[in-house]
Amino acid sequence: MPTAKKFYGETLGVPVKEERGMLLLEIGDGHHILVYPKGKGHIPATFTILNFSVGDIDSAVDDLARRGIVFQKYEETDEKGINRGDGPPIAWFTDPAGNILSVIEE
Repeated sequence: MPTAKKFYGETLGVPVKEERGMLLLEIGDGHHILVYPKGKGHIPATFTILNFSVGDIDSAVDDLARRGIVFQKYEETDEKGINRGDGPPIAWFTDPAGNILSVIEE
């Protein structure tokens, strides 16, 4: 949990509260996302578990890359890791546990 707290709080810049061994990510308007430990048998999901909406995908990707985030490169992504095909622009990355997250342009 300390690694996750540092990643979400410091690297991503999401306000984080710790309660009873779990994390609460403050995502705005009084809403929270609960992050809890899974243990040694944790297997990351093979799909995106959390999307962060952004106003400008290029600025968000550039900012996160400066913070050390490495974006996933897939066949359909550009050199920055952004998929600009059908649907809104989106870029994927992983958290320290290997879970897939994204930034997606509103």
